[in-house]
Amino acid sequence: MIYYLLYPLHTNPALSFLNVLRYVPFRALAATMTSMLLTFGLYPWFIRALQSKQIGQVVRADGPASHFSKAGTPTMGGSLILLALIGSTVLWADPRNTMLWLVAAVTVLYGAIGYVDDAAKIRKKHSGGLAGRYKLLFQFVIAFAVCGYLWYGKTGLPEDWHALRDRLSVPFVAFDKHPFTMPSALYVLFAAFVIVGTSNAVNLTDGLDGLAIGPVVINAGTYLVLSYLAGVTFFGHDLAHYLDIPAISSAGELAVYCGAMIGAGVGFLWYNTYPAQVFMGDVGSLALGGGLGALAVVTKNELLSLILGGIFVTEAVSVIGQVFAFKVFGKRIFLMAPIHHHFEKKGWAEPKVIVRFWIISIMLALASLSTLKLR
Repeated sequence: MIYYLLYPLHTNPALSFLNVLRYVPFRALAATMTSMLLTFGLYPWFIRALQSKQIGQVVRADGPASHFSKAGTPTMGGSLILLALIGSTVLWADPRNTMLWLVAAVTVLYGAIGYVDDAAKIRKKHSGGLAGRYKLLFQFVIAFAVCGYLWYGKTGLPEDWHALRDRLSVPFVAFDKHPFTMPSALYVLFAAFVIVGTSNAVNLTDGLDGLAIGPVVINAGTYLVLSYLAGVTFFGHDLAHYLDIPAISSAGELAVYCGAMIGAGVGFLWYNTYPAQVFMGDVGSLALGGGLGALAVVTKNELLSLILGGIFVTEAVSVIGQVFAFKVFGKRIFLMAPIHHHFEKKGWAEPKVIVRFWIISIMLALASLSTLKLR
């Protein structure tokens, strides 16, 4: 909104400094700082408000014994993450960018699903909130609506997106030289699964203090680089074509959204680090996961997200594998799923699990960025 309202004034010699608003990196940095300051400043008040309303975490009865002491810790802290993320994005991004608002819409609507789920847990005083089938139903409805518009909508979408929307980008393979295509209807189904799968994978990862938000920030930082390179020219050079990655003119503005996610995540981590003063709840994890999934789709990095979000993928696969093995063979693969609880059961201290998962996430981010040149 600042860009839209103030940038036209840069033609006035007295306000020529406003020309800096035209640069995406500046606005991405400003969005990062804005969301970080909002979360740093508001969380102490927000935590007290949650405590006064007795909005506390409900712990699984079959969980690790070390988690029982966490019962009652303020939850639904993801509400403030969403406020800072969306508020900073609205403040610094170009409001005319349709792709930006599609990603933001997924984030907000998935946050609403998470809010209903969290509220149900608190009301029932039980770790089971909104029934899983209803959560998935609402998630898929939103994902299909957004992906359907991306593939079949006309208004607001750039021509270069229409030209490559059915082409699948494969990591370590040159995009222009070796194009892989999918039928539009199949791609919409695939993209919807990416969004829903990422959202639920982040939700499953959110089981230890700071475990989920660390990789979320790392993923957001990587998508900031990828989206900027996909949509911005540098000194007259099209970086996307030089790197042989999908060139999407509207993608550059998504860097502002990514910056806002980084700032909000870091501000939240200050209060969520072990031992946590507040938990994000499903209102945060479903929303942030949905946002990351939407970023993967609109930047054509659906397959790369399997590498970049490897921590989230591993957490989700551990749950699926555990359920499958128990139902089919009557045996468990892990001591407890998701896999972070398995390591806790093996005697790892919670901070050790968290930091080691963060380190792996950083390594996966570097591997993902290496695909820009290893083609």
